[in-house]
Amino acid sequence: MDNNGPRILVVDDEQAIRRFLRASLTAHGYSVYDACTGEEALQAAGSIRPDLIILDLGLPGIGGVEVARCLREWTQTPIIVLSVREQEPDKIAVLDAGADDYLTKPFGLGELLARMRAALRRATKQGNGPVFAAGDLKVDLAQREVLIRNRRVQLTPTEYDLLKALVGHAGRVLTHRQLVREVWGGMSYEDVVHMLRVNVSNLRRKLEPDPTRPRYIVTEPGVGYRLQTEP
Repeated sequence: MDNNGPRILVVDDEQAIRRFLRASLTAHGYSVYDACTGEEALQAAGSIRPDLIILDLGLPGIGGVEVARCLREWTQTPIIVLSVREQEPDKIAVLDAGADDYLTKPFGLGELLARMRAALRRATKQGNGPVFAAGDLKVDLAQREVLIRNRRVQLTPTEYDLLKALVGHAGRVLTHRQLVREVWGGMSYEDVVHMLRVNVSNLRRKLEPDPTRPRYIVTEPGVGYRLQTEP
């Protein structure tokens, strides 16, 4: 019997994984539904209107990357990918297609639950206000003001645009290409990827207590960056 908690759609062709997640997530108060193909996933997403989708990549029929891309045409429901594929191109492809996060199988239930809570919080907070705060960092988007320990930090326009893009997707992995697209618009990825790394380095120097051990702007190796919302 389903709970009255957030609706979770589990999309995986492995019955053992679906059973495990149904039992585990139901025990933590979630209402769990499942699908075993990409086609079933798209149909279920339209009828169930889940609060969060857990998506495998290696599906029969329509693959996970295409499922994410199709979903993003009409919904911003958080998508967390669970997959045995651990190569960087696979992660980049599905994140560029619109997924919010990525965990490699085998995964820890505790980490999955933490990622789910963060994704659901982000979805709830979207559009609720122009101020982002995490630890000693505060970003007032309305005033274009950045504070560390209540002291204003001077950023260049590009540094601010980069931070704004990260704040807009706080807690979510953004690939290098996604950030280049948001900050530099029509310029080619190859022309400005080095500028992305330079500006990230400058932001860390200005915002991080220890730039060599980032607390806020965390690198996802080979993939992109994530703005941490929790210690």
